[in-house]
Amino acid sequence: MKLEGIRTFVAIVEAGSITAAARRLGVAKSVVSHRLSELEDSVGARLIQRSSRRLSLTEQGEMFHRFSARMLGELDEAVSRIAEEGHELRGPLRVAAPMSFGLLHLGPALYPFLREHPGIQLDLDLNDRMVDLVGEGYDMAIRIGQLPDSTLVARRLVSSRHLLVASPAYLAEHGRPTHVEALSEHRGILYSNVHPNDQLRFKREGSTVTGHFATALQVNNGDAMRDAAIAGLGLAVIPDFIVWQALADGRLVVVELDGRLPEVGVYAVFPQNRHLTAKVRALTEHLAASFGDPPYWKYEGGIGK
Repeated sequence: MKLEGIRTFVAIVEAGSITAAARRLGVAKSVVSHRLSELEDSVGARLIQRSSRRLSLTEQGEMFHRFSARMLGELDEAVSRIAEEGHELRGPLRVAAPMSFGLLHLGPALYPFLREHPGIQLDLDLNDRMVDLVGEGYDMAIRIGQLPDSTLVARRLVSSRHLLVASPAYLAEHGRPTHVEALSEHRGILYSNVHPNDQLRFKREGSTVTGHFATALQVNNGDAMRDAAIAGLGLAVIPDFIVWQALADGRLVVVELDGRLPEVGVYAVFPQNRHLTAKVRALTEHLAASFGDPPYWKYEGGIGK
């Protein structure tokens, strides 16, 4: 019985398909299928029922997966602790992060870390969807905002503010609102992954007030929102880590109202039932130090203070 066959079997179960497991492992589908068949021959039982529509575990497969997942977890922990004692960080590391934050800030922070620790093989997934850390086999994810999932362990890395921004040209043509209620007289750019009410919720005198505006554009990426605002399409609520350079060079300005947008956290999150390896701890500390406190993207004028 080969260890790579057991790892492949667990990857199939966690990823949900042979195709997804092949993508995760970086091998061809035929290799994954062959390893599974070889493993089933070794144990003398069918572990996974294949059909044209879906895969499902047999009774023997469910039992074998429980033991295999536990065994691989303990094996990885042992390897990690040995490496930690030898002061060398090595092995695979799978991290998920939002697209804009990953491109603008996470990537530049990661590259020095990888040069310093060449034994680490990083698999970085930049995607705005909410990944399943346990089911998809991630060691860590970067999440921004509230953390409702209590099954995860989180470390706050840095803070971020949402800012209401517009181009100088848009404000010169349409005027500058000063009250939350005045947003209804303007066109806006919305982030399509979040309900509009959650994007335009302001704190004012101890209560919450929600603004509304006519939608000029909905898009699921913060960089596209920033560029649309620079082009003068309307107002937009965008995190400071996306617009900081456009604010610094005057392509965008902050629109201050009689209400305040919330501050949110940027978190490193980890599966609760997984050993926090030395490389994960080291990366977390490195990221916190790289971003700074306050972060280098912090807006220093008006409501950003």
